[in-house]
Amino acid sequence: MPSRRHDLLARLVPALRRSRELDDEPTERARVEAWHRTLDRSLPTRVVPGFARRWEVSVTDIGFPSYVLTPRRRPATRTLYYVHGGGFMAPIDPFHVRYATRLADAIGARVVLPDYPLAPEHTWADSHDALVEDAARWAAADGGAVLAGDSAGGGLALAVALSMRDRGPAPATSLVLHAPWVDLTTSTPETFALDAVDPWLFIGKTQAYAAWWAGSADDLARPEVSPALGDLAGLPRALMLYGTRDLLAPGCRLLARRAAEAGWDLTAVEEPDLIHVYGLLPAVPESARALRRVTEFVR
Repeated sequence: MPSRRHDLLARLVPALRRSRELDDEPTERARVEAWHRTLDRSLPTRVVPGFARRWEVSVTDIGFPSYVLTPRRRPATRTLYYVHGGGFMAPIDPFHVRYATRLADAIGARVVLPDYPLAPEHTWADSHDALVEDAARWAAADGGAVLAGDSAGGGLALAVALSMRDRGPAPATSLVLHAPWVDLTTSTPETFALDAVDPWLFIGKTQAYAAWWAGSADDLARPEVSPALGDLAGLPRALMLYGTRDLLAPGCRLLARRAAEAGWDLTAVEEPDLIHVYGLLPAVPESARALRRVTEFVR
């Protein structure tokens, strides 16, 4: 049974973020494009205690900014390459930075946070190759790299892992996926039933954002966009965590089934009645449990 704090945040987070279904696609596109024109794309660190004392920040230009967070008080023995979520249309959030730095502290890593260009102004093709090359460079460095992400970023991390495997550079040592969005075709019929259960995600928005990110209907099913539909053999060992009050849960189950068929070592953790990316929620028992599980897996 979910904790009271989880259920409180399950109501509070969507309300604070003004989550609602779109009116129509053109109106939503205009709204998002107008919002993008006002964005401050600097790294948001306000919810990370003592960030400036604990982390040194540099920026690598890979065609777009990629933030490198190096710990000041301990050596970094490897890299956490973290790809943020947000429906492919929202930038790095303070809670992405909070989670990534907490996990990096637990596993003795530096953090790399690529700030990839967003939909609808951009599609997957505007960042995929650069992300693959950047992740491969860190994977080849001392200690290797853990490739991780949440939601859209989890799907993007998996898509990057597929291309790293196919192109032959050093693979990531492991993958960590929080409620990854891995099937943008919405091929799982049960997804539509969850639209009435998920307090945060909405089917109309996910279909619009999927179309923006793909750029064309012909690209929706390609592995760079919907990695669950690709060849999953030969990937690094992986851990996936998701809840059942999540519109993306059917896609996660699809990924687990296809992983088993491909012989890919994927551990899937399904948590009853938990919301989307519960592992990133602040100060709830479920996210603390998830962090412990991820830390043990990566170690």
